[in-house]
Amino acid sequence: MSPMGRSVLNATKSSYFITTPIFYVNANPHIGHLYSALIADASARFQKLLNPSLNIIFSTGTDEHGLKVQKAAENSKLSVENYCTNISNSYRTTFDRFDIGHTSFIRTTSDSHKKCVHYFWNKLQPHIKKGKYSGWYCTADETFLSQDQIESINNVRVSKESGRPVEWAEEDNYKFDLRPFKNDLQNWLSNSDRIKPKLFHEILNRDINDLYEISLSRPKSRVNWGIPVPGDDTQTIYVWLDALVNYLTVSGYPNTDQWPPNVQICGKDILKFHGIFWPVFLIAAGLKLPERIFVHSHWKVNDEKMSKTKGNVVNPINAGCQYTESGLRYFLLREGTAHSDGNYSDLKIKRILNAELADTLGNLLNRCCGKAINPNLDYPKLDLATFENLSVDSHFIELSEKLERLSDIVGSHYEDLNFYRGIDEIIATLQCCNRFFEYNKPWELAKHDVNRLSCVLHVTVETLRISALALQPIVPVLADQLLTKLNIDNRSWNQMIPCWKEEHKIVNPTHMKKEHIVLFKKLLIN
Repeated sequence: MSPMGRSVLNATKSSYFITTPIFYVNANPHIGHLYSALIADASARFQKLLNPSLNIIFSTGTDEHGLKVQKAAENSKLSVENYCTNISNSYRTTFDRFDIGHTSFIRTTSDSHKKCVHYFWNKLQPHIKKGKYSGWYCTADETFLSQDQIESINNVRVSKESGRPVEWAEEDNYKFDLRPFKNDLQNWLSNSDRIKPKLFHEILNRDINDLYEISLSRPKSRVNWGIPVPGDDTQTIYVWLDALVNYLTVSGYPNTDQWPPNVQICGKDILKFHGIFWPVFLIAAGLKLPERIFVHSHWKVNDEKMSKTKGNVVNPINAGCQYTESGLRYFLLREGTAHSDGNYSDLKIKRILNAELADTLGNLLNRCCGKAINPNLDYPKLDLATFENLSVDSHFIELSEKLERLSDIVGSHYEDLNFYRGIDEIIATLQCCNRFFEYNKPWELAKHDVNRLSCVLHVTVETLRISALALQPIVPVLADQLLTKLNIDNRSWNQMIPCWKEEHKIVNPTHMKKEHIVLFKKLLIN
């Protein structure tokens, strides 16, 4: 699809609704939480570039109820209210530092959310019954597990999924049977685009053959930090039902004009809650289901799972100070692949940022601004006769073909939330431009062929312009610095066409800004 075609298609939508999971406040944010938010942020920014009049609804926030929060507050020697506020503010600060452009930041302790949860509970009431519930309970995951979901390791029963210990529990609470909704759930999942990547769609298709009755509440005597069950103050609502309803709270439910979300993002560890529990709850309440759920994998640190015990949990604020916020945004979206775990390492980050942001992108801009070849910081116009000779050169042909396809290829990857693939294409185009620049030796052209020099500079600056437009969802601050340097005002997606294409009359400036900038300062590798 052409970029213009994509813009017209997107223009038929009046809003774009994307959600991250809300993050549990039993600990401060780490890079995995930031990665979830970055995927949503990049997607929202891309959709806005396609259609500047689009209304963006981008929600995130904090999940603040449950036993783990109670215990974390006790360990911190804070009231549970103050503890939740401190951790929630930590998430807000982190997201602000990394330019996460959310439109809603929800806290499950807010009055509006509690009212929404109660309203939703009452909609589910015909499917809820009270009775004795027993099973293996994982306190760390705050969920009951079936016999098939646990295993014994060193004579300790643990959850197969999380590896955390379980214990037998028996209590009176409210129950909800998932099994009657199997056919409706299968119909929803019959669309192969519903769950992405495909790997997770296949997992859910297997899991729906093992639906069961779940507990929707906990005795207040055991879990008092939660939303009370309507009409029964001896029970609090299961933290996962409470948490999932946040998406409805954001939409203004029970007013459902904004419902359902276009995309809901979640980590693979909470796939079951988003891909089975959540759609079943919505079906039971008579509501539409999300258009798509995008599931991402986790981040390891030096090939090891992040854990407090190992002391290798990466704080985003600290990492941002070390690599810059733009640098960390770029690395996570560049290296994060949804279908498999990413690996975070100091050496890997430095090598990628130095090679791609400092050298491939930043150095190309510096060379275009060199006094020996461009003392007036021109954004040269094309001399058509000279350009005709240049356009038959194999290096130009290769670069021109990449530039002409960049909008469609990168846009397609961004639409699928595969940002790493889009970045691959941008970097390949910039590397091609560096080869084109080297081949033409502009430092020699400055001595004997200024017309060809102007054409070479024009093509190079155009590559920088188009690449910067494409990088806006990934590194908005850095892209803004580059586009400002190039003196570019129109920054929408449909401007990603080389101006030598006659069917697209893009008006470019005649000069770049004089202020010297360093797009990305090289990081020291010890």
